[in-house]
Amino acid sequence: MPKLQTVSTIAAPSYRDYDQDLVAWALDNAGLLRAGRWSEIDAEHLAEELEDLGKSERRALGSYLRNLVTHLLKWQYQPGLRGASWRLTVLNARTAIRGILADSPSLVPEAARLLVKTYGLARENAIGETGLPDQVFPASCPFTIDQILADDYWPE
Repeated sequence: MPKLQTVSTIAAPSYRDYDQDLVAWALDNAGLLRAGRWSEIDAEHLAEELEDLGKSERRALGSYLRNLVTHLLKWQYQPGLRGASWRLTVLNARTAIRGILADSPSLVPEAARLLVKTYGLARENAIGETGLPDQVFPASCPFTIDQILADDYWPE
């Protein structure tokens, strides 16, 4: 039987090619930036990655908002099923959203728009998870961004 290599015995190649190893490419380009070796930087791919970083943060914010609103709807419309798990999900989502907004203040003005945009899927998720008829849940988002991020806001 052939001997399997462990992760620690596999040689790590020194790639600088964006298409072969993104992490190594990023580390190499960060080093080039720090060293001021501007002509060696892969500027085209670096610009793409920076743009994608903003998109990624926006997607993460939308995902946390959707999850938070789904659980706030469940909290509001199924009070008999409230429990520690739902409470922790809400608290964790609030913490994650605040972290994203603190790290990327330019997303603060977009948060309210993303809340409205993600509400439809959050509503669908709440309908699917609760089994309640869709007319139970408001057609448009009943929460403001300030409400859902407030530690003391728990819809009744």
